[in-house]
Amino acid sequence: MRDADGNVYVDLSAGFGAASVGHAHPRVTAAIAEQSTRLVHALGDLHPSDVKIQLLSRLAGLLPNTEARVMLGLSGSDAVEAALKTALLCTRRPGVLAFEGGYHGLSHGPLAACGYSAAFREPFAAQLNPHVSFVPYPYDPAQLRAVLAAVSGKLRDAEIGAVLVEPLLGRGGVVVPPSGFLPELSELCRRHDALLIADEVMTGLGRTGRMFAFEASGVQPDLVCVGKALGGGMPVSACIGRSSVMEAWRQSSAEALHTGTFFGQPLAAAAALATLDVLAEERLAERALQLGGQLIERLQALRTKHRCTRDVRGQGLLIGIELDSGARGLSCMQALLERGYITVPAANDARVVSLTPPLCITQPQLDAFASALDATLGALA
Repeated sequence: MRDADGNVYVDLSAGFGAASVGHAHPRVTAAIAEQSTRLVHALGDLHPSDVKIQLLSRLAGLLPNTEARVMLGLSGSDAVEAALKTALLCTRRPGVLAFEGGYHGLSHGPLAACGYSAAFREPFAAQLNPHVSFVPYPYDPAQLRAVLAAVSGKLRDAEIGAVLVEPLLGRGGVVVPPSGFLPELSELCRRHDALLIADEVMTGLGRTGRMFAFEASGVQPDLVCVGKALGGGMPVSACIGRSSVMEAWRQSSAEALHTGTFFGQPLAAAAALATLDVLAEERLAERALQLGGQLIERLQALRTKHRCTRDVRGQGLLIGIELDSGARGLSCMQALLERGYITVPAANDARVVSLTPPLCITQPQLDAFASALDATLGALA
């Protein structure tokens, strides 16, 4: 990236993960340009464009071994909102169980389940769903039994109809849960007839080395939320769900209960279709797994060299470098920016340097970053 003064940077944030196939990928920009000569805006759900229908079909096919239905939106928050509404219609229970540290967007529905920071919820608490409760997110195997016991206790409350979880915490600190977490969480949901909602807005579409992060655990959620990377930089998101769950929307005899003028807008739909093509044809998920594994290994070596580094963790090209304080984290990111690398903070005190580079980033660029980080940490000691 080049700024207004001509300075050149390597973007290790990918625009908060939205530019996973790179900024202005030629396939994506060509699709937008071609669609702009055909139809820029259609009549949403009433008379949908052909590209919207193609995108719905393509997304439905991403969930393995299940007939799926899809609802489109503009942002990850929209996708989570659709999932929460779906859960209420399907289960008739208003309660939601979410996790401390989880970030799901800041519109009213998702905001009520935002465990990232109570400060986001407090100014609007009077308007938010009062039937949301939180349990800790497990950071290591030693915590797993206690967390699952807390989940089980909460699910005994008959009003909880949905469990909302990130397969890996993103903004909350790039936390990889213990391997048994998602399978056992899924089993608890099944036992208590609650829907499992996987927020894959940050982790999905190749970021962790698979199309969806939940695939690594063999779990099949009831509802999956995607956004960020889906549009290749254009605003589009989706809630993908089991047909048996999505069937709940048919119970309404009124007009469409959930729609938006720009949901599935033709330019964004065309960009999303091109993005999915690029992810598949360039094998970017596999690339993320390979490059990410090599980068994590190199960064873990720095942990033993620099005492201010507390941990290095992640999957694929979703990586967090935890330092000993938020002040150190912010200083590190500022110093990296001065060296030509764009990074963003994670964890609510900014102690984690978060890396979500475009999945097309090159090995030499990652090697150069690792050297720059080594020098930066040495200077901060």
